[in-house]
Amino acid sequence: MRKLTPRFIGPYQILKRVGNIAYQIALPPSLSNPHSVFHVSQLRKYVFDPSYVIESNKVQIKENLTFETLPLRIEDQMNKELRGKTISLVKVVLGGATGESATWEVESQMRDSYPELFPSVIGRSYW
Repeated sequence: MRKLTPRFIGPYQILKRVGNIAYQIALPPSLSNPHSVFHVSQLRKYVFDPSYVIESNKVQIKENLTFETLPLRIEDQMNKELRGKTISLVKVVLGGATGESATWEVESQMRDSYPELFPSVIGRSYW
């Protein structure tokens, strides 16, 4: 469900250049499962700024390079017209080890998965 993932974790040392557009990176043991060669578009020059670096030991990264976040609250609602259908969307604030972020999700899916985020007053809508 996480759409606004942290942009980068690290920094990590570049071990060697592989071809014209890829580099092999020295990854910690907790990230040893994925391949260690990355395309240059996935890498950024490291400029020290502690607010931009997310320590990988704070983020529990799964084998498929994803991590879990939980929805904290519903912040807004809107209806969107798509191919003649009206789809109700909610702005969900997500929280996790990387802090808070927000994303638009389909309201019906969020109600099914996380009913506790929605007011339970019958016959009254807060949107």
